Parts: sequence; C-alpha cells; structure tokens
Amino acid sequence: MMEPKTDHPFALGAHFNGRGVNFALFSAHAEKVELCLFDERGERETHRITMPGPMNDIWHCYVPQVGPGLLYGYRVYGPYDPLAGHRFNPHKLLIDPYTRALDRPFEWSDLHCGYSVGDSRGDLSFDTRDNAEFMPKCRVVDPAFDWKGDIPPQTAANQTTIYELHVRGYTMRHPAIAQPLRGSCAALVSPEVINHLRVLGISAVELLPVHPTGTSRALWQNGLRDFWGYNSIAFFAPEPRILASGSVSEFKAMVRAFHEAGIEVILDVVFNHTGEGDELGPTLSFRGIDNASYYCLAEDKRRYVDFTGCKNTLNVEHPRVLKMILDALHYWAAEMRVDGFRFDLAVSLAREGHHFSPYALFFAALRQDPILARVKLIAEPWDLGPDGYQLGSFPADWSEWNDKFRDTMRRFWRGDAGLLGDFSTRLAGSSDVYAPSGRGPTASVNYITAHDGFTLRDLVSYAVKHNEANCEDNRDGAEENFSANYGVEGESNDSAIRVIRLRQRRNLIATLLFSEGIPMLTAGDEFGRTQMGNNNAYCQDNETSWVDWDAIDHNFMEFVRRLLQLRLRFSVLRRPRFFSGDQISGTSSKDIAWLLPDGRELFGSDWHGTSCLGVSYALDGSETEDGALLLLVNPLSSATEFSLPPGSWRCLLDTVHDVTCEEYVVGRIFTLEGHSLTLLLGSRIV
Repeated sequence: MMEPKTDHPFALGAHFNGRGVNFALFSAHAEKVELCLFDERGERETHRITMPGPMNDIWHCYVPQVGPGLLYGYRVYGPYDPLAGHRFNPHKLLIDPYTRALDRPFEWSDLHCGYSVGDSRGDLSFDTRDNAEFMPKCRVVDPAFDWKGDIPPQTAANQTTIYELHVRGYTMRHPAIAQPLRGSCAALVSPEVINHLRVLGISAVELLPVHPTGTSRALWQNGLRDFWGYNSIAFFAPEPRILASGSVSEFKAMVRAFHEAGIEVILDVVFNHTGEGDELGPTLSFRGIDNASYYCLAEDKRRYVDFTGCKNTLNVEHPRVLKMILDALHYWAAEMRVDGFRFDLAVSLAREGHHFSPYALFFAALRQDPILARVKLIAEPWDLGPDGYQLGSFPADWSEWNDKFRDTMRRFWRGDAGLLGDFSTRLAGSSDVYAPSGRGPTASVNYITAHDGFTLRDLVSYAVKHNEANCEDNRDGAEENFSANYGVEGESNDSAIRVIRLRQRRNLIATLLFSEGIPMLTAGDEFGRTQMGNNNAYCQDNETSWVDWDAIDHNFMEFVRRLLQLRLRFSVLRRPRFFSGDQISGTSSKDIAWLLPDGRELFGSDWHGTSCLGVSYALDGSETEDGALLLLVNPLSSATEFSLPPGSWRCLLDTVHDVTCEEYVVGRIFTLEGHSLTLLLGSRIV
C-alpha cells in the first residue's frame, strides 16, 4: 500500500509539484473517501488510499513519487438515502470534478447507475456492482507548456465577428486533413482551416462545449450519442475525442495557433446542469461525491429542481459549487488562455432563491477575478425556470444572444406583415432592449442561425423540421422556425426555387452583417451546409452534423467574405453607441434616417403603411470615403422603385447579382428587385 502524506487541503483536484501529487476533494456529507490509482492503461487498480479528512469539508492527501500521466478516481462513502438527498455508493468509481484530463470518452453502462436498473424500487434500490472497468479515469497533467510569446488578440467588441463551430464536426470530413487528426484540436488549426477563417474575415471562434460529455441510456440504446456536448461531466478537462495526441497541450497549441492568426477563442460552457440527469441517471461524479451540495433538490429531496430542461440544475448558491465554476473559468482563461465564454442557459447561474437577480453573487464574483474581468462574457439569457426569459437583464460587461433579432429577421424576409418597425430596431442594435440599462449595441450578439435549429440553407428549404433520425418520433426540436421552402420541401432542381432560396440566404446573411451589434455566423452557413431539415442534430455524430467540405458554394462564400469586408470598411455599421437620429453637428444630416421609397423620411403611420425601407447612414469622417451609405430593403415579391437622395451613388453590393459584379453607378431612380437588399455609397451626406 502506498503511504500518503498530509499536504494542502485548499488546492482542489490533483496537482503535481515536481516530487509527487497532492489530491483534494470537497464533500460535506461523505463519511470516508478513497483515492484509487490505476495502471497506465486504466484497466487495473494498483492502490487504494483512504484519504485523511475532512478538514473544512475537504478530503486530501499527498502521494510522493508519482506524477503526470497517473490515472485515478474516487470512491466516496456515506448514506445512500435518496429521500434525504444522499446518493453515496462506493461501488461506483467517480470522476474528480477538478480533473484536468480523462483517459477515454464516456460510454454508457447500466453499471454507472447507483441503483439497480430493472429493480421495481427504481432509484430507491442500491447497486453493488463495480463500474470501474467502464469508467473514464482521471489523469494527472503537467501544466508546463511553451506559449512562445503568445499574445491574445483582445479584439474590440465592435470589431468582433463570431464563428460558432463544433471542434469534432468541423473537420471530420475535411479532405485536406489526415484521417487520424480529423475532429481534433490539431485539425482545427491546420493551415487549410486557419486560412479559410482568415480569408473569410472571422475574428473569434466560439467552440461548442469542449468538456467531456455524458450520454443517456436512450441515446445509447438507439446507437446515438450526445454530439453537441451540452451534458458536461468534468468542467476542467477537454473531451478526449477532440485530442488526437491524447494530451491537454494539444488544446493549448490550438489556442496559440488561433492567436497567431489574430483569432480569439470563446468557449461555450454549461454550468447550469450536468450529464448525470435526474434520479434515474448515472452516478458519474457530483451525485456520488455530494449530491445534496452540488444539486438543487426539490422539496421532495429524491427529486431534482429542473430549471434547464435537462433533468437537473447545479446549485450555484452553494459556495463550493460557485467556487468550482469560478475556478474552472479562471483555469480556462489563465492557463488555457481562452478569450471568452458563452454561458449556456445563463439565467440558471444567477438565480437566488430560485429567482433571477442581476445582482447575483455569480456576477459579483466574476468581477472580482482580475483575469475573468478582461474576457468576453456572453449569455444565453434564458432558461426554463420561472421568469426564465431575461433578455436585456444581464450586467453592463456582458453581451447576450439576441433571439428577438433572429426571429424578426427570419419573419421579415419570409414576408410576414407588420414588422418594419421591429426590423429597423433590430438593424440598429436593439436599443429597446439594451439602452434602458445604459448598454450599447455590442450587448447584442446577433444571429440568424446557431447550432440549435436549421442551418441557413435549410431555413430557406424546409417549412417544417425533419428530426426522424433522432429516434424521438420528430417530437424534439423547435416547432416554429419562421422558415419557408418556397414551393418544395427540401432540396430542389427547380431553377426558380433555387434562385429565390439563394437570394433569401444572401438577404439574411447581409442583414446580419449590416446590423449594429456583434454578428455570429454558424460554421458552414458561408458555403451552404445542410442538415437535411434536422433542426436538433444534438445526437447526430455523423454526416448529418459534420461539415461537408466537398460541397462548397464558392460564390456564396465569396459573397459572405465581401459582406465582412464592407462591415470592417465602414465603422458606421459597427458602432459602439446607439444612433440618436439627431442632426450631426456642423451638417444638415442625421446620423441615421429612415426613408420611404419616394425619398421622404418615415414618420408615425408611415411605419405601418410600407414594407420597403431605405436607411441612410451619415459617414462620420473616420471612413476613407465622405458621404453616406444607403441601405435599401425590399421583402416583397415585386420590384419597388426608390428615389435616391441628391448626390452621386454607386452600388457596393446587392443580393440579386453574383458578388463578382463590379461596383456600378446608379441613377436617381433605383429599381430594387423583389426579395432583395442593396447597399449604396453616396458622395455626399443627405
């Protein structure tokens, strides 16, 4: 038996100091904790050490003459009393919540359940079978890494363009990447991928959850698995399947390479719930370590409060749980050098007494960390609990996914009536949402599509969802997508249908990139990726979700690149402050003016009497050109004539013609085709 020594109880996790490893685990209700060490293959337990403790609820020991690469897990003893909220079962090997790495991906086995599956008593029964054979083992890591003078880009919010992607799905079908590397962090920073993002004009990649993820019995039985990763089981470690080398250093090398290319890395993090599910879920980590501390339990302590729709909710009000979340964020920002976080179902993190509070301890604690105070913070501003929709309610240093933008723009271009006022408000940065709290346009993360829902191509090709492959009888996924198929459901060879679909894709992406706020594109939308109508491909770790690099629409990709160039060229399209609509000092022009097709400004009832719109932006002197931009919008099927303001105008881009068309001068009367958008540059301010 290896003899442990007492060391530091405050450094939770497993930490190598050059001579040995210090282990520390929090559990307020455990009666005994055993540290289990394994051989290098994780197949045979070599030592079992009873850990001293608790000291302030921490069990800890120091094991000399071991180091990086060591595999371990925990067995935690205590009452198995679900009715009292306790689910200890020492027959289940458990993952350290602070582990920096796992030796293998999680795979389902009924042995992971603390109760006897099939027993009529359900979770009130007790399973005595050992699960160690099937359980991932924690790995001690060496934190040393040569960052080679890495300098984070620190891109200003109003110059940021986010590109949401899945590490595995993005390169699994990339023909230029060797098979062993596909789907990994190493593949993601291959020259081919980096060059694609740089040429496109992306400033930040937002990675879908990279933490190890669990899966459910139902998915496993159907031959599926959690692909998106929104069922985290370890918040400090990367998912083993995205590390081709098996080393955490691969993730660091990815971050370093992105930074060298001027691209920031934002992580989508899921601290609102875990992959352990409800009372019939597996016992993988938190449930077996201290169920009553880690989770929000219902009045009937056998059950879990579910604000997330994922069967459990982490108890962020518990100081140790809050500390774990903050420690994880600090680790990823300081040691892994990521540049920001997007918080899934972020309302759950700011609930106090089950109610959302903009003054929650979670927000205050983030501000106190000097590292986290500098990174980008993005909220998904809702959950499924009471008062769960909190768009616009997050603190001043946060940005938020703006689903009002998504829905308005989809409906407007689909042709829904009565949306001109809302369209204009979203185009100008959603001041109705963010101005009351003193925030600016960059509080809004604008998007047309995201991982959850239709791709851009599917949005204009399918009127309804087609999720049969998920084996849930097409009941899953959003019912209302504000989509249209323009005559045929799914792919079509009809030339007229293809023309309108292409034009609508251009309209939607152009509106996104010409709107005030932070735009977010979804990987593959820039070249026409399809999921064949599946709007909830969370469990499709296959060609449904993997980006198809052999089916690229190069013309559309060039169109998107041109849009991003124009966005960077004209700072008026990415303002840090809202438009006032007032006259600019020293000129006769307003910073923004809303125009009818006949050239008059819109007032009062005009907003309800037209669907077509001109938007005049005065260039503020910081541009390379003098004059004004004029955005013309026509969601109708028929053409509309616009009377242009005085001056000389030329077309920079329209959604009717191929992007390769040269800029051209236009007359005072401009005919805007149906279902189209045009951006004009004028020689003088109107």
